[in-house]
This record gives sequence, structure tokens and C-alpha cells, in this order.
Amino acid sequence: MTRPRIHVVLDPAAVVGGLLAEAAARGETIVLTGGSTPGKAYERAAALEPNWSNVSLWWGDERCVPPDDDRSNYGLAKRTLLDRLAGEPDVHRIRGELQPADAAGEYEKAIEGATLDLLLLGLGPDGHVASLFPGSQQLFERDRLVTSGEAGLEPFVDRVTLTLPALLSAKRVVFLVAGGDKADAVARAFTGEITDDVPAGLLRTGDAPIDVYVDEAAGATLPT
Repeated sequence: MTRPRIHVVLDPAAVVGGLLAEAAARGETIVLTGGSTPGKAYERAAALEPNWSNVSLWWGDERCVPPDDDRSNYGLAKRTLLDRLAGEPDVHRIRGELQPADAAGEYEKAIEGATLDLLLLGLGPDGHVASLFPGSQQLFERDRLVTSGEAGLEPFVDRVTLTLPALLSAKRVVFLVAGGDKADAVARAFTGEITDDVPAGLLRTGDAPIDVYVDEAAGATLPT
């Protein structure tokens, strides 16, 4: 079991962007996240380290939309990271334009056996991580590395997601969280009881080190 290291910083996206740049310079296998927060981290990472040619790049989850859809996690990374690089990584995207089960099966075959050096994750206000929502079937999958299912929050499109066993296989976990609407989830996930009601907290059951970078608003209800 791992005790997360929580860092309350002025600009968590800038700090995480630096961590991504360092991992890219080492040629690591990196798993990206989606949502509203990481775009600034990706821009920062591209500015600090424009050569990602030795990186293997994956995603923790994807919305089941085409890659040019504004809701696509891949699309976010393409706009903020990939299009800004001089040396592109080996990209393994989840093909959200396929039927969800087909996309999940294809991605599982691709990622099986991969070593995930750095897993970047966000946190939902309901405590979800990747697309593992409280009470969802995806959350309780233990036999597969990738699965698909319905979303628990907007946007309400089906998702393809790494399962908990896949997330727990990562060698290092970094959370990036910003905003006061995430404050309760931060406190529950990283300092409260480990429970299925807060899926992000289940990452604490693994052995990988966990670093959580939050802004002051997201860290407002952390115990002192």
C-alpha cells in the first residue's frame, strides 16, 4: 500500500509539465490523461522538451468519439502536445471512432506486456479516475486490462478505459488536479478511507509511488 505525497503548488500544470518533459527526455513510456486540466501541462512539456522521438505514448481512457472531436482525449493531446513537437513519439491511441467494445479489445491487445513508466491521471469531482466511475461495471473489472462502458459524468458518451489492474501496473503515478470543485474528492481519495466509492483512492492499494499535484483550491479541505 502506498501513501500519496501531496504537493499543494501555485501552478500544478506547470510542475507536471516539467515532470513529463523529464520523462520524455529519458525516453519513458508515458500514459496521458484527458479532461480540462492537463492541456497546459502538455503545452509546458512540449516547450521544455520538444523531442519525444524515444517515447512510447498511451492514454488511460478515451471518449468514444472521432479523434477530431473536441471531446477526444487524443485530440486534446494532439493540439497541446503532439502538434508542438519536433520529434514525435510512438503514439498508441484508443480509436474512439470504433464501437466501444471493439476499441477496447484492440487497445488491450496493443498494451498487453507494455511497461508503463509514468501514469498521469486526473480526478473527477465524484472521485473517478480514468473512466472508472463509482458504481460502474468498469470499476470492478479484474480480468482485463481495458474495458468499455457508459460515462458517469458529462460528457455522456461511452468510454474506453484502462482497468484498475492496468493502472496498478504502472511504475509511477502522478495526479494533476485543479479547482475547488475537486477539493472534497482530493481529501477523500488521498487521505480518507480506501473505498470503491472513491475510485481514485484505490490506486493507494498498489506499490507504485503516487505524487499528487494540486492547486490551493483543490487542496482546500486537506487535513492540516
